[in-house]
Amino acid sequence: MIKKYSLVLITFLCSVFYSFGQEIASFSSVNDIACSGIITSDVNLTAIGICRGSGINYKNGTNYNSIDWTTNPTIDTNDYLEWSITPNIGYIINLSTLDIGYNRNPQGPTMTEIQVDFGTGFIPVFNDATVNAGGENNTGIDLSAYTNISSTITFRLYAYNASNTNGVFTVEEHTLTNKGIIINGTITPNPCSTTISWNGSSWDNGTPNINTFVIINGNYDTAISGSFEACNLVINADNELNVRNSTYVKVQNNVVVDGAIVVQTKGAFVQVDDLGTFIVNSGGSSSVIKVTSNLEDWLEYTYWSSPVNNQTVENAFPDTPTNRRFWFNAQNFLDETKEINNNNTAINGQDDIDDNGDDWQIATGTMSKGLGYAATSSLLGPSFPRQDQATFIGEFHTGDVTVPVYKNDLESQDNNWNLIGNPYPSAISADDFLTENVSAIDENVPFGGAIVGAIFLWSQNTPKSRYNNGNQKFNFSQSDYAIINLTTEIAGGDEVIPNRFIPSGQGFFIAYDHAAAGTEISPGSNIKESTIKFTNSMRMADATSNSQFFRGPGNLDNKLWINLTSDNGVFSQIAVAYVDGATHRYDGSAYDTKRISSIPRAATIYTSINGEKDTGFAIQTKSPANLTINEVIHLGFKTDISIPTLYKFSIPKLEGSFLETNNIYVKDNLLNKIHNLLDSDYTFTSETGEFNKRFDIVFKAKSNSFEKIAKNQKTLNSLKIIEHLDGNVEFTLHSAFDLKKIIILDFQGKKIYNLNANGRSKVFNLSNLKQAVYIAQVELSDGSVITEKLIKRK
Repeated sequence: MIKKYSLVLITFLCSVFYSFGQEIASFSSVNDIACSGIITSDVNLTAIGICRGSGINYKNGTNYNSIDWTTNPTIDTNDYLEWSITPNIGYIINLSTLDIGYNRNPQGPTMTEIQVDFGTGFIPVFNDATVNAGGENNTGIDLSAYTNISSTITFRLYAYNASNTNGVFTVEEHTLTNKGIIINGTITPNPCSTTISWNGSSWDNGTPNINTFVIINGNYDTAISGSFEACNLVINADNELNVRNSTYVKVQNNVVVDGAIVVQTKGAFVQVDDLGTFIVNSGGSSSVIKVTSNLEDWLEYTYWSSPVNNQTVENAFPDTPTNRRFWFNAQNFLDETKEINNNNTAINGQDDIDDNGDDWQIATGTMSKGLGYAATSSLLGPSFPRQDQATFIGEFHTGDVTVPVYKNDLESQDNNWNLIGNPYPSAISADDFLTENVSAIDENVPFGGAIVGAIFLWSQNTPKSRYNNGNQKFNFSQSDYAIINLTTEIAGGDEVIPNRFIPSGQGFFIAYDHAAAGTEISPGSNIKESTIKFTNSMRMADATSNSQFFRGPGNLDNKLWINLTSDNGVFSQIAVAYVDGATHRYDGSAYDTKRISSIPRAATIYTSINGEKDTGFAIQTKSPANLTINEVIHLGFKTDISIPTLYKFSIPKLEGSFLETNNIYVKDNLLNKIHNLLDSDYTFTSETGEFNKRFDIVFKAKSNSFEKIAKNQKTLNSLKIIEHLDGNVEFTLHSAFDLKKIIILDFQGKKIYNLNANGRSKVFNLSNLKQAVYIAQVELSDGSVITEKLIKRK
């Protein structure tokens, strides 16, 4: 192990040594005539210097001695030496380091500061508070933040705190080179040197790409003329760029808007460089339009986030009642107690509801960058169902966005929820966001972020109810969240499996990890703060990433989704993925995301992991080595539904070569049945309770365990069950097959009748049946089975 680490260290040191750029300009003070200190410069730039500021003067001699430096211990903005470099047209400069030597006499300035400006104002890059009278040589001053610069770069060396105004300060040359100042970096052809203009119908100089300067000088509609990329983008006055659904515009650097830019709901506008700017001048405008999915009621909430600067809540949601626009105050969230069915009786435990109800706060004023908001629909407008629209107007967000997150350490068993949101006018990669911000990739490997490895997206489908826990009379179910972790994703209440992207304008919940570090906001508060970060590198410039509001991942990982549904509206989903880096044990939320057990659900499914007692998982990730024909996935099932209900297991989606080429069975250990889910759904009944050992997902089966289910939809629909006026029950089959056997079960699975049948119609006296709902399992002459509900009314 020691030899391995030594090799890594050597490689690292070598890479650092050679990372500095080459010399592109150097200066000396040996020729002290005006600004004539240049020794060498790259042929693709112009250098000027060394020059004096107006507050200092020449001291006799052939070198660059200067006097009249300020005696104050602070900078005099007129007392400086100055030099500059300007790239030739068509070139850009990337700086790396600055080397400089200087000297003073005993009365000269004892303090210096070097500042740099490339058009945005002077910024300090180096400070020396103890200049030695014997001279100093400072090498390797870091300038690596200055990249892709096509304008003049000006350096100023301020010297101050002299003993008197006769004190001398000068740049000091190295004996071997006579160079006192050396600027290191690179100068390369400017990718933005070619300009292409749109005149309203065509481009004038070829097709734009990421290396061209693009000017919009006529209306441009991406739905008509297509997506495009640019190095820099200018939209001239009286012209509009409309980024339509399923299209994008990608800009490497800067954007200037004198006209208008509009990004539609599923369009994407991306800036790449973190130093890029987005400027809307007077008379210009930029806006993002977001349209929701269908809403069934005005009280349904949508989670939002603003993709623009200075957008107010009032302007974004003008028709939403003022008491229905919220932000989530994570500092106030504390979940030490729970209720059962919203009964106002608190007991120890967690239900993911704030105990005193002060977490949701009325939102007003400017929307904070990267923060999530919740708003209902409007009481105005057309009837429901309908879609709502929000228009965000302002300069688009770009570059790094840092958002504070909070946790309350008074309780260690709750989820430290924070509502944040995508701050950009494009979708972002969920994988990149989690990788940047997750606290640990697995529970043994810290990763430096603050959050557990999952994203929770609101996707409401369950109606509000007085029995859902919460601080209102009627509350929405917490089960209506889609989940994305680092390996896969599952659907929420709307039954739509999310893609691995977070749409523009989308708010979502994350949980601050209890194990992650944080800073206490005030002594004794128990509330800690950390940050999450969004970056331009997370943004997606393509036609599909922004297509959901709440593309397959294109990899070879095997992933399986299982749905639980019922004839009275139940929906629950789990996913199991087989990914490198995971194990069969609990690997942390980035791989294994727990089903939030504190949330009441009518019925739900989950998987289990050995060693994680009383914990069910919504997403479980295992090693690919686990996926063989002998693999067993333990499928837990829980229901609180007491009325007769038909439940179904189904496969809505699968990926990967193993799953695509092998049968996938559900094994019902209670009924000793095994059923191929690739043939059809599996229908079953259940009494209330929690059943952790009834069902398994397996990939091989003994032939005598099979239940052959009718696959042809015409056959499935051909069975009619009719109760006659005298109470007798007729079974009629309209198909090519005959009836063979009929089993009548109650909803606890107890067998009441086992009837032989032949032909395609048969009437039975089922006098032992009371007025209730039963299950009829009808075997056909081809061996297939149809399961239908039987209602006995007489």
